[in-house]
Amino acid sequence: MGQRVVDVQRRRLKPRDRTRALWPGLALPGVAWLLAFFVVPFYGVLAVAFGGLDPIFGNAVPAWNPLEWDTTVFGDVLDRVVNAELREVYLRTFVYVGVALFLCFLIGYPVAYYVSRFGGRRRGLLLGLILAPFWINYLMRMLAWINLLQEDGYVNDILTGLNVTSSPVNWLEGRAVTVVFGLVYGYIPFFVLPLFAALDRIDRSVIEASRDLGMGPLRTFLRVTLPLSKQGMLAAAVITALPMMGDYYTADLLSGSPRTSMIGNQIEFFLFEGSQKNAGASLVVILSILLMAAMAYYLVQTDRATRELHRS
Repeated sequence: MGQRVVDVQRRRLKPRDRTRALWPGLALPGVAWLLAFFVVPFYGVLAVAFGGLDPIFGNAVPAWNPLEWDTTVFGDVLDRVVNAELREVYLRTFVYVGVALFLCFLIGYPVAYYVSRFGGRRRGLLLGLILAPFWINYLMRMLAWINLLQEDGYVNDILTGLNVTSSPVNWLEGRAVTVVFGLVYGYIPFFVLPLFAALDRIDRSVIEASRDLGMGPLRTFLRVTLPLSKQGMLAAAVITALPMMGDYYTADLLSGSPRTSMIGNQIEFFLFEGSQKNAGASLVVILSILLMAAMAYYLVQTDRATRELHRS
């Protein structure tokens, strides 16, 4: 009798064991993808950053063995980032990205709020229109901006026609405002989509309860909707800031001036136009460390919000 009970229990446990083995198996393709296209290339960047230089031609020589890594070039680049000319480039990049995120919030939050609350049957159409810029190559969209911002472009025609400016403005002559607006235009869909998902998950009954307790629309938004969408705003900011930090096409196409160069432009210069491959790889590593810190903050905040949600 006892043996039969044991056999029955084993049969019941087999489906559970299969289920436990199923989910790690489904994750294997994603893990293999990350290993092949993220971990291995990033290790190659580390090997170049901490490698040596060819004594004859001065080319970078990767050091694949971590025990042979040399931090001389990396330390020199880090010192230039903290104390020398590269510090200005990093600060400029953070300022551009910060202002662009602020503008994305001012433009994207009302759009995401409207689509989630008042989209109705047109929600799919509105989301499709938000995603429409992704159907066109980013480079082509920036080239379209160049045509708009030229001295004989439509922007100057409108400004001079309205007597805002007395003469055409050369917007493509190393202007920070042009680069910032280019970043906003290029990456604002990344901001709207996760924010829309967060706003769409807010329980309507919570908002209705706030109204029933005597709060007006403005107080309900400030005390209920806005705090509940905090994680969505944080996710949108992270998802938008990550590609912005490494962007080099926007500043290169809309300005092309050293006065508006960003971190991505410096990395491109060292890796593709200059002979200091080690310095370019070191800049990639430093930028990755900064972005990892931002990602760690996002993960900590998300985990804290999840725990508070489970407690409540």
